[in-house]
Amino acid sequence: MTGREDIPIAADEDVVRVRQVVRSFAQQAKLSLVDQTKLVTATSELARNTLTYGGGGAAVVELLGEGRRQGVRASFQDTGPGIPDTALALTDGWTSGRGMGLGLSGARRLVDEFELDTEVGRGTTVTVVKWSR
Repeated sequence: MTGREDIPIAADEDVVRVRQVVRSFAQQAKLSLVDQTKLVTATSELARNTLTYGGGGAAVVELLGEGRRQGVRASFQDTGPGIPDTALALTDGWTSGRGMGLGLSGARRLVDEFELDTEVGRGTTVTVVKWSR
């Protein structure tokens, strides 16, 4: 199984596009409806963060195949200010007050794999993966 889509994130419509692509890929990977919803919710939050806090950037959504299991990887990258305190940003319930309130910790709980790479002044990359059961 192969598939990849690169999506620039520069406006609200792009966040919607990310949601649509992620849902389509999740269906192709045969994720359950619950897991599709979890992945779409997490990636919607991350796309919104890319736009709101990173000043825009890009998402790469990919279908994965590893033996008999299938999944979806979504990576979000920006060249914004970066996250000065990742421990705080990953704390349950913490919000800057401008997002959906899900936050990075909520997005992390909804996926199977979560990777955060950030540096102040360089930007942020967040990569998440959800596997079929």
